[in-house]
Amino acid sequence: MRKITLELKWGLLFFAAIVGWTIFEKAIGLHSERIDRHHILTNFFVIPAIIIYVLALLDKRRSLGGKMSWSQGFLSGLIIAVIVSLLSPMGQFLIHQYISPEYFTNIIEYSVGQGQEREQVEAFFNLNTYIKQSMVGAVMMGAITSAVVAFFTKKK
Repeated sequence: MRKITLELKWGLLFFAAIVGWTIFEKAIGLHSERIDRHHILTNFFVIPAIIIYVLALLDKRRSLGGKMSWSQGFLSGLIIAVIVSLLSPMGQFLIHQYISPEYFTNIIEYSVGQGQEREQVEAFFNLNTYIKQSMVGAVMMGAITSAVVAFFTKKK
């Protein structure tokens, strides 16, 4: 456990950033009156996500005495991604039960209004699908981000 304390810290910080971002999205109306822009603006989360990974891997490098190989950085980032993935079900439940319980209803109605089939839309926009997507997405995007950020934060 002691070996992944740093990754656990950054995984929890990343999780908090996701929840904070969702609160921000809801506050500016992306889950209600501006839901038509949600699919575009939600992608801007990539900016804080990359910043968090850079800070995490710089922290990892400091903990290794200022030297870190690409593989050490990549592995650390991958552990962070797995931690975020494991927290995802709880996060999705928290988001859709307490922070933005109207999101699925609003996005389904918007999508149907845009001409999509209700059955297909309801099959996609629900808690179970979002939990699966967030878990897989956290590992996939975390691995890619870790690979790139580790390249730039490695130091011999």
